[in-house]
Amino acid sequence: MLASTALLTDHYELTMLQASLTDGTATRRSVFELFARRLPPGRRYGVVAGTGRVLDALEEFRFGEAEVAWLREHHIVDGVTAEWLASYRFGGHIWGYPEGEAYFPSSPVMVVEGTFAEAVLLETLLLSILNHDSAVASAAARMVGAAGDRPCIEMGSRRTQEWSAVAAARAAYIAGFATTSNLEAGRTYGIPTAGTSAHSFTLVHDAERDAFTSQVESLGAGTTLLVDTYDIAEAVRVGVEVAGPGLGAVRIDSGDLVSLARQVRAQLDNLGATRTRIVVTSDLDERAIASLAAAPVDGYGVGTALVTGSGAPTSGFVYKLVAREDDSGTLVPVAKESTEKLSVGGRKWSLRRRSASGTAQAEVIGIGEPPTDDGDDRSLLVPLIEAGRRVHHDSLDAARTRHRAAIDELPDDARKLSRGEPVIETVFEGLSPSS
Repeated sequence: MLASTALLTDHYELTMLQASLTDGTATRRSVFELFARRLPPGRRYGVVAGTGRVLDALEEFRFGEAEVAWLREHHIVDGVTAEWLASYRFGGHIWGYPEGEAYFPSSPVMVVEGTFAEAVLLETLLLSILNHDSAVASAAARMVGAAGDRPCIEMGSRRTQEWSAVAAARAAYIAGFATTSNLEAGRTYGIPTAGTSAHSFTLVHDAERDAFTSQVESLGAGTTLLVDTYDIAEAVRVGVEVAGPGLGAVRIDSGDLVSLARQVRAQLDNLGATRTRIVVTSDLDERAIASLAAAPVDGYGVGTALVTGSGAPTSGFVYKLVAREDDSGTLVPVAKESTEKLSVGGRKWSLRRRSASGTAQAEVIGIGEPPTDDGDDRSLLVPLIEAGRRVHHDSLDAARTRHRAAIDELPDDARKLSRGEPVIETVFEGLSPSS
């Protein structure tokens, strides 16, 4: 991994920095907001993930001698800017939605306050992490919902960039996946790992029986045998014969999974392996998982669809200046006014409006001041960094618990996989004509 995260950014951030240092606007107090103008088409809610990774990355966001030398060598910054970067430390404040929380259009997922110079530099880093991780978590949440009580296994490492795979495993775990196949995710984040075997392991042996015998002798009868290399029924018979009725599980990776799962379940029961589980894989997504709800399946292995956001590989987050200090020292709203990409100016606060029974009714966003809590509502933004110091240290288990609670309070329509509008509306309070 990189010793510094400072160059995980776009050239234009330093272009703006250098110009603002020259004209004096670099020191203007500013508020930036990270939000999505809309959810991916047809999605009813999104899930926040990546906040912890953002905070980790910010701790290493330093322009050391090597970074500054490279910038100077390639004439990206001038001497004054290089000197400023060498001493850069973010000294402002950051608030955000904690990991596992649901978000909706215009939710202020992260709010950054500081000088223009120190805050503008964070744009690319924050967007790259949160856009990726939240896309994976949002897809994972839909898959976990479709799976019900059956566990989902993250196994997408071979379908994405190597470090994205680690981040994807983390995001999926927050959204309720039970395990990951990625060992680095296990080492770095403490996520439980699991793995079976590939068809190559069967093919390298002279006979399927030899492969099964080797695996059982090495890993014990509780292992999972891959049974669709040749003939599935024969493989199940041999697997139970080799491992005994205590065989842990069989994995099916191809074919008509609904029909095959029923056939294999009946065969396992007839062989006395009534507790042997059936795990299915093969390019699953949330809709494929839902189609298997009536089948005797005990777990799902998900790869490609998960790590690519199941059709929505980015969350569509943007990072916009929403308020800045004027000549009198007052913080005033600012906003982009393009008709295609409208944004709402002003510092934001938010809460989840809930009924007396605890069901979410609206995403209420206050502009300039926190919205009014009617007694049943829940505040959403939490302090992450105060005066440059990290104050938020959340565990993945806490994020998983928060996620379950956030999903449970949404209206029932949130569980539908059909295309639909956001399950609750976004309401602004304190919106002035100038915003």
